[in-house]
Amino acid sequence: MIYPKIPLAQTVIQLCKAKGIKHIVISPGSRNAPLTIGFTKNNFFKCYSIVDERCAAFFALGIAQQLKEPTAVVCTSGSALLNYYPAVSEAFYSNIPLVVLSADRPKHLVGIGDGQTINQKNVFENHILYSANLKLDLKDEKNVPEQEELPIIKNLEDKFERLLGLQKDIQTHNEEQINVAINVARFKKGPVHINIPFNEPLYETVEKLSVTPKVIDVDIESEEIEDYLLQSCLEDWNDASKKMILVGENFPNSIEKKWLDELAEDDSVILLTETTSNLHHPSFFTSIDQLIAPLNDTEKKQLSPDILVTFGGLIVSKKIKQLLRKYQPKQHWHIDAKIANDTFFCLNNHFKVTPNEFFETFLTKITHYFKSDYKSTWTAVNQHRLKRHKAYIDRIPFSDFKVFNTVLKSIPKQYILQSGNSSTIRYTQLFKIDKSIEVFCNRGTSGIDGSTSTAIGCAVANERPTLFITGDLSFFYDSNALWNNYIPKNFRIIVINNQGGGIFRILPGHKNTENFDTYFETKHELNAEHLCNMYGIKYETATDYESLKSTLQSFYLEGNKPKLLEVFTPRSINDEILLNYFEFIV
Repeated sequence: MIYPKIPLAQTVIQLCKAKGIKHIVISPGSRNAPLTIGFTKNNFFKCYSIVDERCAAFFALGIAQQLKEPTAVVCTSGSALLNYYPAVSEAFYSNIPLVVLSADRPKHLVGIGDGQTINQKNVFENHILYSANLKLDLKDEKNVPEQEELPIIKNLEDKFERLLGLQKDIQTHNEEQINVAINVARFKKGPVHINIPFNEPLYETVEKLSVTPKVIDVDIESEEIEDYLLQSCLEDWNDASKKMILVGENFPNSIEKKWLDELAEDDSVILLTETTSNLHHPSFFTSIDQLIAPLNDTEKKQLSPDILVTFGGLIVSKKIKQLLRKYQPKQHWHIDAKIANDTFFCLNNHFKVTPNEFFETFLTKITHYFKSDYKSTWTAVNQHRLKRHKAYIDRIPFSDFKVFNTVLKSIPKQYILQSGNSSTIRYTQLFKIDKSIEVFCNRGTSGIDGSTSTAIGCAVANERPTLFITGDLSFFYDSNALWNNYIPKNFRIIVINNQGGGIFRILPGHKNTENFDTYFETKHELNAEHLCNMYGIKYETATDYESLKSTLQSFYLEGNKPKLLEVFTPRSINDEILLNYFEFIV
């Protein structure tokens, strides 16, 4: 087998293999050559070459999101590393194990005016779980030129023994740092950064390893809920007539069905889910904005619970945030082994366990159900909303709203749906989606950057076909995502092109002015046809309801290349149709 000659590169690669990091996304460069050689010459690793570093990092994030295992991205030194930052921050807030491996110049070559040298150590410090800064050798650490001896051993008789011992300390340091970083990514679920200095020559190889790094594993034990806190919460729960469980972004099939069934039996509990919650039960409330938007202040106060329990990732619905911040529950408990956000400014308890562990401890000790009309009252309201929802769709013209209704109904069973941010995920929240479809969206930072790249990474990591639905601005912003040789033939993209940032027409502002069109909505006349031709993607289009229905009939059928359907909707009416919807469903 071929290995890089540099011992530090060998150490990184061997520990990645030992800890099961199989997927390696590499952006071409020179300084990272030792890593590229080592990973690509080892059949254990599945390597991908993605030129654009921002796309590469989101592509890796999509793989890690699906596999729930650390995935590595490898880049050269300098500004390449900074292009990873959007994906690093998304991984940080979405609890995705992303391992950043950045090649760096030796310490003595940083800060001397050479090109592509930046201060890479701790560059992600505000959005990273762990930063490992590796060391090259003794001379580099002390900024001693290659041709000179180390001052500390000039007068020592046992130069070789002393140098060998100090160098061994550096090797031990590097091994420990790499082990800790990968362990943190795996068990704490988030991004880590390993910065790796290399000196030239970079491309030399050997046939035998010169180092055998030590593998350090760690056991992570869950925290237990203290008895006094459990008893206090049980008493409060049993006394409360209105309990709301609000679920954010949640991985499919992660919550045991028996706990969902038990919660559904309690008429003092309403359980609100979002599209990204991936939870399904006939008695759950699945379209939060649909339920809340038409309420007056009195009704909102009636809906606000005594106890709010949350778990899962970040919440999409602004309307539930506004309601719970204005009419705060007496208690808010959050269940998460890692972090609790005080989203509603009334957080009382953070249970540092998984939801299943919490329900196993908590629900089994509930002695009785509180007799309440809380659930039945809001179930009746919700059923009325659904009837009005159907009536509204039947009366509106071709628009974003009608397109989402049609597209979401068309998705075949067992698909994975990746949603773009902004308008796309908010529209998606208003419609029922088949329970066999798993739904994902980059809601950690909720940015439009990288959504396409993430969806492609997701598709690569799955045997199930993936559909990505996105708006036009998000799609064009991340168009380099298509510069990718790994897109599966069963990957599908639907771009809803309303010629600008349609969400800005819904937000308060002075619409239909030159300033608004240019600097907020960013009006344009672009389409995706030439991009599809360039990247070998089959392009289809729809401009009205009939052409959309007709195209969708064959859109999901197998073919010899990925497909993209671009749906053009009337820019000037979409906002009014959406705003009128919330008035109509009262």
